[in-house]
Amino acid sequence: MLVFAASDKGGTGRSVTSANLAYRRALLGDDVCYLDFDFGSPTAPAVFDIPDVLKEAEGRGLHSHLKGDRSEPLRVDIWARTEHFVLRDRPDRSGRLVLLPGDRSGGEFVTDAENLHRCVDLILQLKREFDVIVVDLSAGRSYAMDLALAATARGALRRLKTRWLIYHRWTRQHVMAAAELVTGKQGIVSAGVEMGHDRDTLTGAIRFVRAAVPALDSPLWSQLPPAQSAWMRQYNKRLESIAADLGIGRSRVLGSVPLEPVLQLREQLITDQDVLDSRIANIETWQAMGDLADKLADDKYWGAL
Repeated sequence: MLVFAASDKGGTGRSVTSANLAYRRALLGDDVCYLDFDFGSPTAPAVFDIPDVLKEAEGRGLHSHLKGDRSEPLRVDIWARTEHFVLRDRPDRSGRLVLLPGDRSGGEFVTDAENLHRCVDLILQLKREFDVIVVDLSAGRSYAMDLALAATARGALRRLKTRWLIYHRWTRQHVMAAAELVTGKQGIVSAGVEMGHDRDTLTGAIRFVRAAVPALDSPLWSQLPPAQSAWMRQYNKRLESIAADLGIGRSRVLGSVPLEPVLQLREQLITDQDVLDSRIANIETWQAMGDLADKLADDKYWGAL
């Protein structure tokens, strides 16, 4: 299964949520590979608590490989290299968890035939080794996204089960931008069709993930003044109406991650110890990540709508 993580803008929780999904799929026993295609700002090593990899990947990362400067990209065994004390003790029956980092100073680049060929070959190679491949794309309509769309339009990858997750914050501006990213004139669907994708198949593979959503019934918001609480509930309904009108309403949403103080201050993996032992993270966050990870592999949540 190939999972592309995209977003309308930066700051949507795309990378940290995608990393948590990769972690949770590995806990379920899947062999998981995480590709940091955010060429302009690769951040995955920080989320997985392997900060030294940013320096190690210079000239050896995905950017260098796809441009043809290196025959094989750097691979990092997250379980073995992480500084996170919980992750260092790999759970029984968990699958592999491997990172292919981006180059720290890589930057975006225009895709040509050779770049595309190397991308297809890399994914085919990883497909033979891993159950789930998560590709974290740069924000917006980037060259990384064009590379992903072009690669998956080719015969060798067209038959691979592919998911597209579009992350956005729960604000009017982000809802509008996320809809434009997918269905706009220069959006994912139009661009994909031009590259050879079937419109219905591509549309059916796209779902939205709302991040940093205020859980208005949670204890975190229970102490709001009455006027503020009433306004938030009213505006939340307004946002739901806007999303529905733009075609990204509830039926197109795979899940929502509630506003989480830990993730606001430090982008990290949320472990059961964070919830049950130290109690620095909320159980709702842990449950939301698990729910997303489960739905990711459940075909009943995918298909043309």
